[in-house]
Amino acid sequence: MTEDFLGLFGKDTDVVTLAPGDVLFEKNEPGRVMYVVKSGEMQIIDGNYVYETVSAGGILGEMALVDAGPRSATVRAVRQSVVIPLDERRFLFMVSQTPFFALRLMRVMSARLRAMNERARAPE
Repeated sequence: MTEDFLGLFGKDTDVVTLAPGDVLFEKNEPGRVMYVVKSGEMQIIDGNYVYETVSAGGILGEMALVDAGPRSATVRAVRQSVVIPLDERRFLFMVSQTPFFALRLMRVMSARLRAMNERARAPE
């Protein structure tokens, strides 16, 4: 994804550090937090299938905050990574006070949906 969220959250000190292979969250878990990748690389996976690798500035787990549904995939660290958690209260504050945050979030979600549509159309 081309959207970089570190300008909004890069100075946050409330972070989660993950070693290579650590799982941030599992598919079907309830999702009450989204994450901004501060450093490292995180993979969005389902079983052995890698949907996307997200690096610094990218976001993870936003769907669960938007629709209050369970996690749609598992996310694990590819290498040493640091992520910034954003709970629903902060998410809603950012959406209401920073219109570009909401637009950037929608761009990421739209790009991910387009990528999924392309994969669904691709011949096996």
